[in-house]
Amino acid sequence: MDQGWTRYLPAPLRRRVEGHPALQRVIGNTGWLFVDNILRMGVGLLVSIWVTRYLGPEQFGLLSYTTAFVMLFSSALLGLDSIVVRNIVRNPLCRDEVLGSAFVLKLAGGIAAFFVMLAAITIIRPGDPTSRLLVGITAIGTLFQSVGVIDFWFQSQVRSKYSAYARSIAYLLTCTAKIALIAIHAPLAAFAWAGVADIALGSFGLAVAYRATGQKITAWRATRAMAKELLRDSWPLMFTEIVMLVYMRIDKIMIGEMVGNAELGIYSVATLIAEALYFIPTALATSIFPGVVAAREVSEEYFHERLQQYYNLMVLFAYLVAVPITFLAGGLVPLMFGAAYTRAAPMLVGLVWAGIFINLAIARGHYLTVMNLTRLNFVTDLLGCLLNVALNFFLIPRYGGMGAMAASCVSYWFVAHGTCFAFKDLSRTGAMMNRAIFYPKVW
Repeated sequence: MDQGWTRYLPAPLRRRVEGHPALQRVIGNTGWLFVDNILRMGVGLLVSIWVTRYLGPEQFGLLSYTTAFVMLFSSALLGLDSIVVRNIVRNPLCRDEVLGSAFVLKLAGGIAAFFVMLAAITIIRPGDPTSRLLVGITAIGTLFQSVGVIDFWFQSQVRSKYSAYARSIAYLLTCTAKIALIAIHAPLAAFAWAGVADIALGSFGLAVAYRATGQKITAWRATRAMAKELLRDSWPLMFTEIVMLVYMRIDKIMIGEMVGNAELGIYSVATLIAEALYFIPTALATSIFPGVVAAREVSEEYFHERLQQYYNLMVLFAYLVAVPITFLAGGLVPLMFGAAYTRAAPMLVGLVWAGIFINLAIARGHYLTVMNLTRLNFVTDLLGCLLNVALNFFLIPRYGGMGAMAASCVSYWFVAHGTCFAFKDLSRTGAMMNRAIFYPKVW
């Protein structure tokens, strides 16, 4: 059955999607994710500009260091995400058992990570009480992330509009709070508390949305058998997520330790814009993944056809972002963030082109999950992480943020594309990536 929004499309597009309910669900679901991410990129970027101008490179760099530090230590159970979605799609009757077990695992992991983070920052920066305070505040947010398993159910049903509602409202409230903090000249710690509030309000909103759709959190049941199954299937992905976050976030920690918070503040502006622009492929990936899982059940040929379209879309949107930013970054960055951040412009250009391989890595990760080759995903990400750390070690002391950008570009390519030609199981998907890079045909 055609969804109502199709009648507003131009006739040529409407004819292409009519009679394809699965495609309509993906487009509609992606549209809601776009709303959430456009809000974050629009309103959020505007507020971030005010915050970076207010704090200055030094304090903004310290806040960025804290965020990167907490993300590294809170990543251990992120590998559950796609496994939970996969299991619910394959066996909807086990929904409550899967969600309940995933909730308990994430909550236990969050509590453990909280204390590990406090111990780690004390060892790394023993004479810096401000860093310890900021890490302690930011780490509280990890405790609320266990409620995020609700989003996995919405993803499995291709109904992400409810998640978009919850997160958008929470984000608007948090952005309003940040503006108020700037107006009253609040200290740096207040902005760390605002980040915690965003996660807490978003989690509460997800719980409300879940109940509004007729579901009950009280129906969840955690079982030892399901917890073991989730851990067994997801542990390679957990290590992969840890490794991936290391090679995507370690640059900030290394800049902060090797060059200083001010240089990190400039580099963080480049990553702030680049990551905001990654929202389209991220939204697409969330919407397309359940369909890729289902395609495998139809036939091998249909599965690879859908996978090629997936790669094509991810690369196409990377090009649509990278080309205009290449020409606009030099003027936009100082105009938006101020002259103190001018050196972030060339860093931004490099990072948006690296988005091609970030997008492909997301898609390939889903492919390996469906094919149950998650251990291979871990191996390639580990190699990329080691390469990234080595390059950062040599380049950051000499070139600062530009060195970190170059190291990121090389390691992202290596993980997503280069390793495909080193492992037999990845050779076919490597050839598919080649086609996507040189001719990203969507239709």
